[in-house]
Amino acid sequence: MFIPLFLTVLLLAGELHHPCLSAAETTTGIAQSAHDDGKGAEKGKKESSPAAETPAVTRHTITMKGKTLTYTATAGELPVQNDAGETEAQIFFVAYSVPNPSPTAKRPLLFIFNGGPGASSVWLHLGAVGPRIVRMLPDGRMPAPPFHLEDNDTTWLEWADLVFIDPVGTGYSRAAKADLAKKFATVQGDVDSLGRFIRLYLGRYERWGGPLFLAGESYGAFRSAGLSEYLLEHGIALNGIVLISSVMNMQPLSFDQGNDLPYPLFLPSYTATAWYHHKLAPQFQADLDKTLAQVESWAATEYTAALVQGDSLPAEKRREVADKLAEFTGLDAAFIANRNLRIDNRSFVRELLRDRQQMVGYLDSRFTAPDLEPSNPRGFDPAVAIIKPPYTDAFNRYIRTELGYKSDLEYFVLGGGIGHWDWEAKNSYADTSDNLRNSFAKNPYMKLFVAMGLFDLATPHFSSMYTLNHLGLTPALQKSISTHRYRAGHMIYLDSTSRGQLNRDVREFAHKALAENPR
Repeated sequence: MFIPLFLTVLLLAGELHHPCLSAAETTTGIAQSAHDDGKGAEKGKKESSPAAETPAVTRHTITMKGKTLTYTATAGELPVQNDAGETEAQIFFVAYSVPNPSPTAKRPLLFIFNGGPGASSVWLHLGAVGPRIVRMLPDGRMPAPPFHLEDNDTTWLEWADLVFIDPVGTGYSRAAKADLAKKFATVQGDVDSLGRFIRLYLGRYERWGGPLFLAGESYGAFRSAGLSEYLLEHGIALNGIVLISSVMNMQPLSFDQGNDLPYPLFLPSYTATAWYHHKLAPQFQADLDKTLAQVESWAATEYTAALVQGDSLPAEKRREVADKLAEFTGLDAAFIANRNLRIDNRSFVRELLRDRQQMVGYLDSRFTAPDLEPSNPRGFDPAVAIIKPPYTDAFNRYIRTELGYKSDLEYFVLGGGIGHWDWEAKNSYADTSDNLRNSFAKNPYMKLFVAMGLFDLATPHFSSMYTLNHLGLTPALQKSISTHRYRAGHMIYLDSTSRGQLNRDVREFAHKALAENPR
């Protein structure tokens, strides 16, 4: 059985139990204090109180790059209605818009969501894209509590309006009735509900006729690929899609018996992790990019060929492959041989730093934590432990004190609101890459940008490239795809340097997409 990304991480870490999310992720706690810097009243003047579908609208300013950016924030809900007009769910969103100086040219609009499935949009919202972000340490580690927000000088709001969406079962978004919840915990139900939300938002807020983009992280990339064709079939064409730490096909991530595909695709990320923790021989520590090029070539050729041979692989060749894997991973050759030359990410994160009594993270393998139970096959993810408290605390204060939105519901940050997820894949692997391929064929103006972190052990960069290289596009359509690799983890933006680079890359991508297809 395959289990993806954030959900994979929590399952491997023992925080959740498949097939259902059992222990609710606690994100409650209404902040009673004022805004972090004491300027809550100045930064947002409340204009309305949220009730049902009445949004909270506030005005704000931030200073970025020495200039003042004035914007409007809207926090509220829109209904998900079926074809009969019956409301089946409410989807919560936070939108930001900047007054447009030109009445004839609309600003680009980005619809943004995270993944899981089961993760709210808080990660991209308060981590990279929105006008306010959680203050972390420069390398992305958690600062000492209490936690604070700060103005984001790399916000994408500088060049586009933003809509952060929480799919049903995440954030404040809920099904209208308990028995309807399972409808949205499916691949197609999820895509359909978000497609209906986007159509309704374009109408309610009069955004038809402007440039449109999607941005999705992790399973959000899976959603984006599916939505790209869904929206086209409903008359909505995209100018571009941004995928961050992406997955569109679950097979490259699934360490199942008989599925050897993940092992060579994860290997370069193991190498990058070993490099970061100084576990490689000097010749491989000297230049990471050069080492990764060598590893990727070997993984796609000799290693893949060895795995294909299975039990028929000659003993001498088996020892040779084990020794090479040891060089590229920092693991012991005997350990690798004992694992039949196949190292899954669960084994790797517990084994790499065993001599230091530490384990590395899944979402970001730069981060470590003491491994107090080395014999326990499950353990927590050091990366999740670092990000969860500050983002949970910051959002619960921000939404109330700065955006003026009040709710007694628990805001599901990561898990807690999604039960069993139906992948709708019988004897196969869930896959929306074919939807993306079809979208390129139907909309030749659409562009794609894919961002990948080298220290991501949930959605490895080599796995993302494998999927992109197997879309089956013509050479002309292949030119519509651009990629960039960052020395960061799954959440590329935790590292302040990478966050700035990501903003520049996405802004350049969007401007180029619009410049190549002038209206």
